[in-house]
Amino acid sequence: MRQPPKRPLTLRDVSAECGVSEMTVSRVLRGTGDVSAATRDKVLAAAKALGYVPNKIAGALASQRVNLVAVIIPSVSNMVYPEVMNGINSALQGSGLQPVVGITDYLPQKEEEVLYEMLSWRPSGVIIAGLEHSDAARAMMQAAGIPTVEIMDTDGKPVDSAVGISHRRAGREMARAILKAGYRNIGFLGTKMPLDHRARKRFEGFTEVLAKNGVELMDREFYSGGSALLKGREMTKAMLSRNEDLDFLYYSNDMIGAGGLLYLLDQGRDIPAQIGLAGFNGVELLQGLPRQLATMDACRFEIGQRAAQIILERVNDPNAQAGQIIELTPKLSVGDTLRR
Repeated sequence: MRQPPKRPLTLRDVSAECGVSEMTVSRVLRGTGDVSAATRDKVLAAAKALGYVPNKIAGALASQRVNLVAVIIPSVSNMVYPEVMNGINSALQGSGLQPVVGITDYLPQKEEEVLYEMLSWRPSGVIIAGLEHSDAARAMMQAAGIPTVEIMDTDGKPVDSAVGISHRRAGREMARAILKAGYRNIGFLGTKMPLDHRARKRFEGFTEVLAKNGVELMDREFYSGGSALLKGREMTKAMLSRNEDLDFLYYSNDMIGAGGLLYLLDQGRDIPAQIGLAGFNGVELLQGLPRQLATMDACRFEIGQRAAQIILERVNDPNAQAGQIIELTPKLSVGDTLRR
């Protein structure tokens, strides 16, 4: 059995293993030059057997870029972002570019730190959640000289390109659907909004339409941290204990909406005749609930996919269009919790 080397493997080790020159090994591993299929297979088999991984930092010194795409998101516990990552992976598959993820926890200062560290590695592109950033973060993105795509939101001005939905429009559309169904005593339950900009924009669009129709929110409840399902139950219970006349509850996301739905079912409430509910995001995980929550799909997979495609186009063609803004259209699903 071959013993692990005491030093990093080099092209010379692969060359010695397969019996061809270091130059030929280099050509095969870089995918360049005229090398026969038999020789290529021999080199690749030797590299695989040894566990050799090329040192791409050395190559990056000449190109000033590594084949990484920095993906900066606020959370991995939020059910939204795994689907976004699936979309990014699907677009980058086979391209030679690999996504590397940084987490900001919705904190502007941490976003600055993550962005600084990732840009120091000279990635080929950046995909970053949201349009709201500190002045320092925006300055870094503007000075990086690489394609940058801000995702999830189009209600604002991006540094470079943006792919997402209009959250204000989503809030307005949900309000119209609720009013059309005949609900008037409406409560809102969601996350604290100073740092959750997209939830804030949905709330603004939602209350704008209510006000235009002479309806005011009867109550509102906010939370931060902890289990979203449990918080949904707790907030729903607290709100209904204050206002028995509420006939509709609008949640800023599906997870707290699911908690509210389970609480109301436990209480024997007639849904949606006595009280209606709606969330946001269209989380597939919740399709196993006893009732399907009314919601709006946020186009998460497509957002990730389209953002990564922009990066690929710009990497492969420096003259490709910059400054693209792609606004996707979410779809409203009335489920079982909104009167038809």
